[in-house]
Amino acid sequence: MRARLTYAVLAAVLLVYFVLVGSRGVLLIQQGTAITVPFGVVVLVLPFIGLWFLWHTTRFARAAGRLARELEAEGGLPVDELTRTPSGRIDRDSADAVFVRRQAEAEEAPDDWRNWFRLAVAYHDARDTPRARKAMQRAITLRSGETGLKAAD
Repeated sequence: MRARLTYAVLAAVLLVYFVLVGSRGVLLIQQGTAITVPFGVVVLVLPFIGLWFLWHTTRFARAAGRLARELEAEGGLPVDELTRTPSGRIDRDSADAVFVRRQAEAEEAPDDWRNWFRLAVAYHDARDTPRARKAMQRAITLRSGETGLKAAD
């Protein structure tokens, strides 16, 4: 719940920032000089890029959350079996061992979104965020293909 609240607050702050930046772009365009108009257009594009990124990130997070709730209801969420350092960080060797098992499961049944979800968690635990995101996207796509829903980007 805390993560959701933090995400919502940060998204709201970003939206306010986008409005402020957009208003500055409009002001620059309204000045009407040869320098301020192109600069204003460029400044005006930045909030749209930010909104696009925020939209896609939110869709991805919501889709992953739906999969997590579904997997939890099935009793299929991965169990935290990782060794941790005294400071609480995940031990790299422990994460790598779990990753090897999760990768083998995904290779054995590549069309099962549950295996890809668990592989994404293992990638995350191994601190490989780009591959974690790709594996989670694969899980979302596979699951949406089963239900006919549109996958998140």
